[in-house]
Amino acid sequence: MSYRVTLIPGDGIGPEVTKAAQVVAAATRVSIDWEVVEAGEKAIASVGTPLPDAVLDSVRKNRVALKGPITTPIGGGFRSVNVALRQQLDLYASVRPARAIAGEGTRFPETDLIVVREATEGLYSGVEHWIDREHTAAESTAVVTRKATDRILRFAFELARRDHRKRVTAVHKANILKTTGGLFQTAFREMAPQYPDIPSDERLIDNMCMQLVKKPEEYDVIVTTNLFGDILSDLCAGLAGGLGVAPGALYGDGLAVFEPVHGSAPKYAGQDKADPVAEILCVERMLRYLGETEAADRVFRVVWETIAEKKVVTYDLALPGYTQTPVPASSCSAMAAEIARKVPIVDLAAPLPRPRGGGPGGDPHLEA
Repeated sequence: MSYRVTLIPGDGIGPEVTKAAQVVAAATRVSIDWEVVEAGEKAIASVGTPLPDAVLDSVRKNRVALKGPITTPIGGGFRSVNVALRQQLDLYASVRPARAIAGEGTRFPETDLIVVREATEGLYSGVEHWIDREHTAAESTAVVTRKATDRILRFAFELARRDHRKRVTAVHKANILKTTGGLFQTAFREMAPQYPDIPSDERLIDNMCMQLVKKPEEYDVIVTTNLFGDILSDLCAGLAGGLGVAPGALYGDGLAVFEPVHGSAPKYAGQDKADPVAEILCVERMLRYLGETEAADRVFRVVWETIAEKKVVTYDLALPGYTQTPVPASSCSAMAAEIARKVPIVDLAAPLPRPRGGGPGGDPHLEA
C-alpha cells in the first residue's frame, strides 16, 4: 500500500531533520509519496504569507503530514504558524511522548510519560491587545470552552485505555483561575467516572512541576490546557534526555500532523549537526498511526540501539554526561544514514538495549 503524505520542511534546521526522517522512512520500505509544501520564512519570501492556503489544502487532502519546526519570531513579526495551523485545521490534541532513550546521561532513566495538550484555545487563542495608546500595558484573554475541554479529556482517557496506560492526571490552576481553571477541573471530575477502569487524579500546575522532577515515575498520561501543556512537555522532554529526542503529534478529526517538540534553531541551520532523532521518531509515530506497526517498531528499536551504542550520534548525544566514554560527534545526515542502514536488518525479537545508568523496560507498543 502507498501513502500520500504532506511534507512541510519548515525553517532553520527543519529541512535537514525532515530530510533525515525521509531517509529513515524510505529504509522501512513503506511506500510514501511525499507532497512538499512550504510554510514559514520561505513561504513569506515566495508568496508573502507564512501559512499559504496550499499548505492547509494539502493536509486536508492527504489527511497526514510530517512537519519540521517553523520559526516563530519573539516579540514581533508574523504570528505563530504553528498556532495558526492547529486552529485552521482544528488539530485540537497535541500529544507529546517523553521516553528516556537518550542513553547514559538521562537523569530519569525510567521516564515514560505522555503529555496531552489542548491545542486550539487557552492563552494561545491570540485574544490580546494594548490597553493604552503608549503601549505600556497589555491584556491577554484565555479562552476555555466546555466543548474543547471535554474532547481533549476524552481523547486522553481513550489514549490511556487503548495504550494500556496506568493513570490519567489532569493539570490546572483552579485554585486561582477559578473560572477557566475551574471549568477544566469540573469537566475532568465529570469525565473521569465514565472511565472507571482508568485511575485518575489531578494536580495544580505548580505542584505538578515539582512532582515531575521528584518522582516522574508516578505519572503516565498528563492532560492539560494549551499553555500548561507547552511548558510541561518541555519539562518532560528534559526528564527523558532533551528536546533532541522528543517527538510530537497533532490530531484532529481524521487529520494527523507529526512534528518535533523542538524549535527551528536557526543558528544551526545548514551545518548538518542537528539531532534528527525527534523528527525520526515522528516518522515512527506516523507509521504507527498508518497501521504500519512492524515498520514503526523497527524505527524505534534502531533509534534506541544507535543511541545506546554511542558510535554514530550527533553532538548533543556525545556530550559528557550522555556518554561515559568520549565519542566524536557525527553529523545529522550520518546519524540518519546509520539508523536507515540498520532498519531493514534489526532483530525485533532481541531484548531492548539498556545503556549503563538504566533505561525504561521497553516501548509499550513493542510489548503488545
